[in-house]
Amino acid sequence: MAAKSLKSSSAASRRSRFGRGVTSPDVAGANGANGAGAKPAGENGRGSTARPGRTPRMQDIADAAGVSQSTVSRVLTGAPNAIPITPATRERILETARQMHYRPNPLARGLRGARTMLLGVIVREITDPFFPGAIDAISTEATRRGYNVVLGHAHSRADEAIALRAVLETRHCDAILLVGDTSDQPRLMEDLRDTNSPVVGLWQGTAPVSGISIIGVDNRFGISGLMDHLLGLAHRKIAFVGGAFSEGRLIGDLGERRSAFLQRSADLHLEMPEGFVRDARNTLAGGAGALTALMALSERPTAIVFSTDVLAIGALHAAAEMGLDVPGEVSIVGFDDLPMAEYTTPALTTVHMPIAEMAAAAVRAAIDEGEDSEVKVLEIIKPAIVIRRSSGPAPDRGR
Repeated sequence: MAAKSLKSSSAASRRSRFGRGVTSPDVAGANGANGAGAKPAGENGRGSTARPGRTPRMQDIADAAGVSQSTVSRVLTGAPNAIPITPATRERILETARQMHYRPNPLARGLRGARTMLLGVIVREITDPFFPGAIDAISTEATRRGYNVVLGHAHSRADEAIALRAVLETRHCDAILLVGDTSDQPRLMEDLRDTNSPVVGLWQGTAPVSGISIIGVDNRFGISGLMDHLLGLAHRKIAFVGGAFSEGRLIGDLGERRSAFLQRSADLHLEMPEGFVRDARNTLAGGAGALTALMALSERPTAIVFSTDVLAIGALHAAAEMGLDVPGEVSIVGFDDLPMAEYTTPALTTVHMPIAEMAAAAVRAAIDEGEDSEVKVLEIIKPAIVIRRSSGPAPDRGR
């Protein structure tokens, strides 16, 4: 079961790691974050009727502000009203709610059919250095749109992801964002298609998925840009290292990057000796091992394209350990533009992932789809090449 992934932890630790507006499923309960000990409020001098230690309700606000509960409800939910509410009354209600630290109950709102203003996020593998930045971007955009994020970690396991999906749905999340490719887990994909909430996939590759909106990066464009850069530096012996996530299988974005490299190499009639295309676990150690193996070949590549920055950074470390000159003896390039990429030695040439733009598109798709469940989005966003010092002229040029 997924109970282990839903363990309680302090709200402060969750905020410090993932930014504002992010909670884990255990803190999105029916009572919300209302706080206790409300202060007296209201311009008419009436005090709060909320008992100490009890979450303030709309009726408490109504009593303190001197209006009806239905008027409070219309102001706080933004519901249309045939009878106009004066600006002074509206401001008095809002100020009373602020003083009483009122927070809406998302579960109650969901049961009434109103939006809960919660977005559920299921992350395939949060230990990947790429995903914390992605979660922060999603949270920032969700907050800008007035939503909070409920986060669940699937640990790359379909059974945990399915259990998390059920938890998020019972929390009445308005939509679910699936972060990281799960196409190798058909049980989860089928389960998501049957959910009552809109589902948006991020970093799932660019192929359409039945019943799910997809926001993807143009992997072919990114790999082609790297190849063109290396070709412009007179490289013709270019190797490729892909990151294997699932039992040796390249899925989603990583599979597309490998396919793009092979297709581009074939189009250019590049020499491809045995061993020039290999896979490795998407870890620093995987990148280091791949570089060691490639440089042990009788015919060495002059440049290596790594499918992720994690792999490329591991390779840079291995090169330093080996006394290998980068880029003098071999150029190394990556994909993702992690924050650490510009601080490696040498700084890493890579493909900048448009995380903020993709997060904004995903949140927009999730909210808009909630308004029209028949609308499914397939949006592919182009990345940009970032040239730094880890790539240079091929060794046989100008030497």
